[in-house]
Amino acid sequence: MSVADMFEGFLDNLKVDNSEQVSLRYGEVTKSLNQKFRDSDSTTANSLQVGSYGRYTGIKGISDLDMLYIMPKSKWETYKSGKQSQLLTDVKDAIKDRYPKTDVRVDRLVVTVTYTNFHIEVQPVFEETDVEGNGYFQYPDTHDGGTWKITKPRQEMTAVRELNDKRNKNLRLLCKMARAWKNKHGINMGGLLIDTLAYNFMKATTTFDNKSFLYFDWLSRDFFKFLSEEPDKDHYQAPGSNQDVKVKKKFQKQAKTAYELCLRAIEAEKESNVNDKWKKVYGRQFPASAQVQKSLTEQATSWRDTEEFIEDSHPVDIRFNLKIDCDVFQNGFREHSLGYMLFNRIQLLANKSLMFHVVDCDVPGSYTLKWKVLNRGAEAQRRNEIRGQIVVDDGSRKRKETTKFKGEHFVECYAVKNGVVVARATIDVPIQ
Repeated sequence: MSVADMFEGFLDNLKVDNSEQVSLRYGEVTKSLNQKFRDSDSTTANSLQVGSYGRYTGIKGISDLDMLYIMPKSKWETYKSGKQSQLLTDVKDAIKDRYPKTDVRVDRLVVTVTYTNFHIEVQPVFEETDVEGNGYFQYPDTHDGGTWKITKPRQEMTAVRELNDKRNKNLRLLCKMARAWKNKHGINMGGLLIDTLAYNFMKATTTFDNKSFLYFDWLSRDFFKFLSEEPDKDHYQAPGSNQDVKVKKKFQKQAKTAYELCLRAIEAEKESNVNDKWKKVYGRQFPASAQVQKSLTEQATSWRDTEEFIEDSHPVDIRFNLKIDCDVFQNGFREHSLGYMLFNRIQLLANKSLMFHVVDCDVPGSYTLKWKVLNRGAEAQRRNEIRGQIVVDDGSRKRKETTKFKGEHFVECYAVKNGVVVARATIDVPIQ
């Protein structure tokens, strides 16, 4: 499988697969608000699809959808003076009256409409024009008694579209690949931040102006190198609008790891396991080679491949932080944390007790934790103990295991909210 075939297949696997359902829901919400505020049944007028979906940079599993509803100018007098909360409540009631069984709630800035596997954040806005003739929107913020703030999504969408056209349509594809990377490694990066960083990278280089999928291995390498060398910032300026885009958590360390993985994958271009090396960068959506699939089928006669993948049961859209660690015990006494041992290169031997536990998780509200323990290597295959099944946490936010035999094992934890994986964390467990 050539580089071009691999990345073309990868991007095909990333395509949003529920566009019709999403469009239907957008239409339902739009119609309910048009009926309330304009006595109209239109499913398209006065609404604007924004965010990753509106910029055409979202991928399969996208769960956080954004929509602006443009209010009639005649309603400005009703809501302009300290009535931000009332506006959001009226929008919520309009949607709830039309769809009483749907979960509709007011948040600080938006009205959230929750469906199976995704939700739409509806932001009522008033459209305005500045002295230079540029359009913008005012939206309500209910914090500290209420105020009006400005957003310029049309300028952002235009900037992304124009640079994408100048870069052989590669900007949006890079944005999609970056989302797969952050979902694979549990990196809490907002969609607009990803698009801003990809935009800045493509703006600063002409190397990929006319390049096809054949060069997407180099595109990946250069982009992650660019990210790893970015200075620490608390915000960036969005393309087109120049509005602040918050950095929720540092990404440079994970980007450096991705850059190094890209180098190894590029070196292995002619090898049969090259696809697996790219999977370490981008995750399950990256296609496996036919040769590897055949090999796995043949090996299954001596050991059962019991590994499960969270992507097969839930959409993955990382939006929060999750951190796990592990305490190492022997004969009932705690020796070290696994993180300390790995950092100080202390060997983890067999016959130890391991207690994995959640250190931090900032997912709001209720959610479900799930665990995966996978054994890898020749010894795991010989013993027919691959494991890898995904199980629900018992409520303790802990997982007890034992180091039985050597190999490169790993443990992964997932936070699932409204059917979507919104946070994930992994620990490698190298048993000597």
